[in-house]
This record gives sequence, C-alpha cells and structure tokens, in this order.
Amino acid sequence: MVTVDALKALGANTEEGLGRCLNNEAFYLRLVGMALADEKYGKLRTAVEAGDLTAGFEYAHALKGMLANVALTNLLTPIAEMTEVLRAREQRDYSGWLDQMDEELAKLKAL
Repeated sequence: MVTVDALKALGANTEEGLGRCLNNEAFYLRLVGMALADEKYGKLRTAVEAGDLTAGFEYAHALKGMLANVALTNLLTPIAEMTEVLRAREQRDYSGWLDQMDEELAKLKAL
C-alpha cells in the first residue's frame, strides 16, 4: 500500500509534495497514484527508442512537471536529466535514463 512513509523511504520529498496539496494526505496519495499509472512512461521509451526526440521531449517534459508536483524525487531525477538532453534533440544513448526510470517506477508501483 502506498503511504507517505513508504514514499519517503524510497526518496520522495513528501513534505514538499504534501505542501503542494495543502497537507491533504488523501489528495496527495491520489495524485501519486495517478502519476504512477500514467501511460507516458511507456510512450517516452517508445518514442526515444524510435528516434522521435520531439515526441520524447514532450512526454519527458510532461512527466517531469507531474512528478515535480508530487515530489517523487527518485523517479523525477532521471526524467529531468533526460528532458534537458531531449530539449536539445541530442542524438545519444538514452537507455541508462530509461532503465533508471523503469527501475524507480517499478519500486514505487510495488508499494
């Protein structure tokens, strides 16, 4: 079960996320659940692996904003780093960031 304590243990800045939700824990956890269920993670991987860096940037940028709002720092970090490289449409190997994204997402979904 996703709890504030479990999220904090995985590196989320729960104080910041809760603060953005006016310290309404139920609302915060609902937003976290929505963030974890988002389809953009798979779409980001697919776009980047296909070389569509414009679509990849759009997905990464959207995820970055959503994750920053709920302060899921452990998942936000690789996506934020990837977003800035994708912003420049830089052709390079994104697999490290994508794998880290998948790993952190799996940890969060396992709660």
